[in-house]
Amino acid sequence: MSWIGWIIFGLIAGAIAKALRPGADPGGWLITIILGILGSIVGGWIGSLLGIVKSDSFWSPMNWILSIVGAIVLLFIYAKVSKK
Repeated sequence: MSWIGWIIFGLIAGAIAKALRPGADPGGWLITIILGILGSIVGGWIGSLLGIVKSDSFWSPMNWILSIVGAIVLLFIYAKVSKK
């Protein structure tokens, strides 16, 4: 899948990750969207390295799972790093 595809996935995955992650986030929606995009790109890259993501299957469930998990992980890390 192209970088643009992962960015689009990231926008959606960031919103889903914000809804799935319990507790208050230190950032607003803009931070969540940015982290969702980054998490989606990282998740897609790792999935491509492991050979579990197929670039020709844009709507594959594995692509969604990797995008959402990547976004949740980055939101978790951001919350721990920016904790007061």
